[in-house]
Amino acid sequence: MEKYYTTGQFAKLAGVTIRTIRYYDQIGLLKPSHVLDNGYRQYCNQDLMTLQKILSLKELGFSLEEIYPLIIEDDKKSFQESLQLQTSLIDQKIKHLTNLKSAIKSTEKILKRDHISWEKIIELINLTNDEDFLIKQYQNSKNLTARIQLHNLYSYNQQGWFPWLFEQIDFSTVYRLLEIGCGNGKLWENNHYNLRNREIFLSDSSEGMIEEVKQKLGNDYNYIVVDGQNIPFRNTYFDTIIANHVLFYFDDVLQGLQEICRVLKNHGTFYCSTYSKKHLHQIVDLVQSFDSRIQLSKDSLPEKFGLENGKDILKNYFEYVEFKKYEDYLYITEASPLIDYIMSCHGNQKEYLSPRLKEFRRYIEEIIEKNHGIKIDKDCGLFICHKPIR
Repeated sequence: MEKYYTTGQFAKLAGVTIRTIRYYDQIGLLKPSHVLDNGYRQYCNQDLMTLQKILSLKELGFSLEEIYPLIIEDDKKSFQESLQLQTSLIDQKIKHLTNLKSAIKSTEKILKRDHISWEKIIELINLTNDEDFLIKQYQNSKNLTARIQLHNLYSYNQQGWFPWLFEQIDFSTVYRLLEIGCGNGKLWENNHYNLRNREIFLSDSSEGMIEEVKQKLGNDYNYIVVDGQNIPFRNTYFDTIIANHVLFYFDDVLQGLQEICRVLKNHGTFYCSTYSKKHLHQIVDLVQSFDSRIQLSKDSLPEKFGLENGKDILKNYFEYVEFKKYEDYLYITEASPLIDYIMSCHGNQKEYLSPRLKEFRRYIEEIIEKNHGIKIDKDCGLFICHKPIR
């Protein structure tokens, strides 16, 4: 028979205050398993697993808003996955704190010699100020994985975006290649070209992403943390540059294109992909029908650089611009991967959906059951640009 605890008993058992338990109940983070007719809350042993996840993730640096999606499942498998995540992040945090301790000791020794090394002070500041680096790294990786996973699971086009994109690259002309915004390196996972006598530079603005890619792909590639609007290479260094769904994230797209042209050879090739305003529009419609306040993107990315205006923008920098359309759509039959995708977006959805995730899940499941799935249109493609104007 299931054992139940009052709010006070549950709080005492877990070593937290009653106020904390009541607050988690109030914001929908940890609801009691049972509510009596007189309104008294009762918690069970299963709730202890959820509470452990909340407290541990909070201790590791996650905000309550970030914790909501991680505790929506409360079964044994979910708890095991949470423990694995906690272990991984703690290992990385120990490594980070060890480096910080070493830097502090080193700085202390220098000060004892009455000599101030400003380089050491800057290193110490950077390490001290990097407390939330691991969380950002985890979130970046998790968000990218969620977006890729939805397409892997439900795309009609069985070839897949990354194999198709890889197929468009003319490797007969590639000797020095730069990918701007390589993410988790998905484009290179199934590379079948001999890299001998070729230099491939994979770059990203996220140091965490670069570390992940390096671990995944090994030493056949060069890895560098780069802002695509300030590329640290000399003029005409690369014969090929790739920017896969990246340009619209630049603060200044035109400045980014100027930099790309600067480091690209006169007869080099620039491959850049993007999508239109219609791309995945049913997902936007779905979340806004649930809550009209939700915006999945802070900016309209295709307005900055999309299929509608991309060719006109690129023609100011390249003499020849070719477009190739990628034909595909999604047919989604499960709620969880779609919710993961929605929560990975760059908008305000966490603010409005996090406290209502279970309700939102039921909402999507009902739509899927009623319509036997959800069809989502894709509208994306690739611009292939040759010979920048000098």
